[in-house]
Amino acid sequence: MPFIGTQPDVGGYSVLDALTASATASYTLQKDSANFVPSSANQLLVSLNGVIQKPGSSFTVSGSTLTFSSALTSSDSIDFILAMGEPLLIGTPSDGTVTDAKIATGVTASKITQGTLPHLQLPTGSVLQVVKAEKLDTASTNSTMGSGFIDTGITCTITPKASNSKILVTVDVALGVTNTEFNYMRVVRNVGGGTYSMISEAATPGSRNAIHGMVFGSNQGRVSTQTFNDLDSPATTSAVNYKIQFATGGGGGYVYIGQSNRDTNAASADPRASSRIVLMEIAG
Repeated sequence: MPFIGTQPDVGGYSVLDALTASATASYTLQKDSANFVPSSANQLLVSLNGVIQKPGSSFTVSGSTLTFSSALTSSDSIDFILAMGEPLLIGTPSDGTVTDAKIATGVTASKITQGTLPHLQLPTGSVLQVVKAEKLDTASTNSTMGSGFIDTGITCTITPKASNSKILVTVDVALGVTNTEFNYMRVVRNVGGGTYSMISEAATPGSRNAIHGMVFGSNQGRVSTQTFNDLDSPATTSAVNYKIQFATGGGGGYVYIGQSNRDTNAASADPRASSRIVLMEIAG
């Protein structure tokens, strides 16, 4: 016989394990040899000696125990007990069947994603995470660029969520000098603790394009804030470590971080400004 209306896909109707009547009123309900606890007596359809029993008066239920209104005998027959389904049981939706219209207005992201929105669902250009490192104290060097750049102590680490992400690197460094030469800073990075290399490095070593900031000695006695931005492509999901280095242009003077020096003694100079590096992962 055909079904009229919407065909039910799920149901909770179960015939419970057979019970043998004896000289008692109470019996343990089981399904597949495991105790069964109905929500109420109204959930059960009980047939005794060919007669359907009325829930609440002919029998009651407490936990998994069914109790008839009076004790039975071995000549009685408990024909069947049918559990007519859990209240509001709707089953599990099939894959790909829940649409936007089925989700109530006001459902929070935490209910859908357990608190973390999958980054793969975000459009290209979205900011996935931001980390920052700031230097409030001072540092100095008189090492020349030819002798090698020196770490400023400003370092920051980010672990990309996807290998095609870009890392937007923003640097603000307060440089002070005591010479009349050009003085320099640069940003280097490594992946997973490997060898450091300069980001946005020019094809020709020593090219000015490889230097990320310069301050001329005519600014001695004042702090000159050097700003650098770059969209780096580390192509990894391992930790990427960035750090800022600096060097002098020579002339026997110093280059300082975070202070305008009026002498060559970094310890006695007054701090004037903080320096920082900010890393933003951008979805690729």
